[in-house]
Amino acid sequence: MSISIITTVLNNEQFIYNCLRSVKTQKIGNNLEHIIVDGGSRDKTFTIIKKFQKKNKYVKVFQIKNIGIYQGINYGIKKSKYKFIGLLHSDDFYKNK
Repeated sequence: MSISIITTVLNNEQFIYNCLRSVKTQKIGNNLEHIIVDGGSRDKTFTIIKKFQKKNKYVKVFQIKNIGIYQGINYGIKKSKYKFIGLLHSDDFYKNK
């Protein structure tokens, strides 16, 4: 199965790593992309995402200042390349694989 997972985030350094890790542990195969739309975080959120992205090429990150959550979701949908799309908020995570 091919799937695009979209996460919007703003200033969530406390939970973003858990969100990223939970997507990585999913048993989807090579047809996965995790699109992250950052609304201009001022804390370490963007740094954490960029560091994670270096080792995980399926992660695509976009930083668009002052974008709202729904605008960010729509932006992520436009950038997605797969038919199936999932939403995962930045303070949520997938518990199971």
